[in-house]
Amino acid sequence: MPLELGLVLLVLFVAIVMFAIDKPRMDFVALLVICVLPLTGVIDVKESLIGFGDPNVVLIAAMFVIGEGLVRTGVTRHIGDWLVATSGSSTNRLIVLLMVSVCLLGSTMSSTAVTALFIPIVLRICRRTGIPVSQLMMPLSMAALISGMTTLVATAPNMVVNAELVRRGEKGFEFFSFTPFGLPVLVMGILYMLAVKKWLPKGNGTLASRNSNRPTLKQWVEKYHLAGREHRLLVKPESSLVGRRIETCNLREDAGANLVAIQRDRELLHPTAKSEIQAGDILLLDLFSRDSDIESMADKYHLVVLPLTGAHFTDRTQEIGMAELIVSADSDLVGKTIIQSGFRSRYGVSVIGLRRGVKSVQSELKHEVFRVGDTLLVIGPWKSIRTAISQGGRDLVPLHLPQEFEELIPEPGRVWQAILILFVVISLMVSGVISNVQAALIGCILMGAFGCIDFDSAYRSIDWKTIVLIVGMLPFPIALSRTGGVEIASVAITSITSGFGLFGVLMVIFLATSLLGLFISNTATAVLMAPIALSVAERLEISPYPFAMVVALAASTAFMTPVSSPVNTLVMTPGGYRFMDFVRFGVPFSILVMTVIVCLVVFLMA
Repeated sequence: MPLELGLVLLVLFVAIVMFAIDKPRMDFVALLVICVLPLTGVIDVKESLIGFGDPNVVLIAAMFVIGEGLVRTGVTRHIGDWLVATSGSSTNRLIVLLMVSVCLLGSTMSSTAVTALFIPIVLRICRRTGIPVSQLMMPLSMAALISGMTTLVATAPNMVVNAELVRRGEKGFEFFSFTPFGLPVLVMGILYMLAVKKWLPKGNGTLASRNSNRPTLKQWVEKYHLAGREHRLLVKPESSLVGRRIETCNLREDAGANLVAIQRDRELLHPTAKSEIQAGDILLLDLFSRDSDIESMADKYHLVVLPLTGAHFTDRTQEIGMAELIVSADSDLVGKTIIQSGFRSRYGVSVIGLRRGVKSVQSELKHEVFRVGDTLLVIGPWKSIRTAISQGGRDLVPLHLPQEFEELIPEPGRVWQAILILFVVISLMVSGVISNVQAALIGCILMGAFGCIDFDSAYRSIDWKTIVLIVGMLPFPIALSRTGGVEIASVAITSITSGFGLFGVLMVIFLATSLLGLFISNTATAVLMAPIALSVAERLEISPYPFAMVVALAASTAFMTPVSSPVNTLVMTPGGYRFMDFVRFGVPFSILVMTVIVCLVVFLMA
């Protein structure tokens, strides 16, 4: 073995060991690889940094930005809500719908891109349902990889192999040539994930680290004993409240009720002192007084008590929010009641809960005098809560914002613009008029031009740890090719398969492609293995199409390690997975896929 090849293999082996033991962190290992490989003399520094200019790396970063645009406009929220509503309380049904949706979208665009798009969707679903993130991230990555087996443009290896066929004078694959093989694998993948999901890690990865210290609105409802205080009342035309300003209604003093919001048609309005009540308005009330009776109030003001379609304390989290604020030592509020301080007129929010120390005050809040250190639970539109925090100054100190605060949609009025931009990007990728990375960059520009995302949020949306990891692994194909490692592998495969039948030859080629994909990207694997496989077919005087198909599909069978494909790398951090998690679940499935695909290729294409 040449010394240079031995050094490259040693670096590769040490990197894989570090990945396996998860020490140090994976992006740090990637930086070590970038620094050490040039020291072997096989590649120079410029070649070790070539990944930073790789179109696939730029594509991944661009798709992070497009995905963030979909999050900020609420597109991902609506998709997640649809998945949750359709699946009901069944985790199994959710996994099936998720994998089918990912595979369907991934059949027309990069599997890496579709993974980047669905990660925020899955995180939102897990926040809403309480399902561990690890239960859905691996099904996501598996479905994204399988989507590469469904159409010609679904992943780069398919197009690499197709280009090699054309270069040799053969007719290339058609758009749906891969579909008869991808669909059975998708069905098998769904069944496999349903069978092994109970053995997946139970952690919450990114979700746990982000939200573990934040309370939820539901927890505050329990903590401040708010349950049962919510009511919806319809204002009849003959009501004495019609045409009156809220400041003249005295609902707090006369009825012991806080007016949280007014629902007019489909719009939720923030009540102010000058707001005028109209016939047909639906009042969302917090009935805080123990002596108050909702039926008596309805009779007094000619209102109709409506059933609660949900809890407006917790079910309208895009419009209505809460926050915990502390009364400071220098506050002008000290010694005054809620009414005396004009709290709602002053800050635009209502106080619905009060804690002193660890105990929640259960007496009527309108008579309570503020003290230094009191913790106030306020409710109102998020915009008003932000204003209250910023204007509170020396009076109020923010203590907690809930987990739901992170799910707010910054640009809710630009949903259709974001969907149209995504459609344009996918159409450009499918048509092949321009490269995928150009289509993605155009999508980023359009997202910014239409106000779906700003520069700061765009930069924050990119997972730089993932980018560095991918960049660190890209120099290996160059080093292995230059040191003769690729040539040695091709000679070995040719000699091993020389006396085998078609099934055995295809099995060996599939296995070799999958194993090579453990160390280098699946695109590089296809580049290296396609010429070898087609040469074997030519020597055996057999149709090249089964061999080309096996190489393309094997390159997408990258389930075995987190570095086998950027798809796995993307879900590793948010899913809280370790290196060996992919080995445990990916290796058995890869063996199943290999067996099924080779049998299908022999049956359908031989």
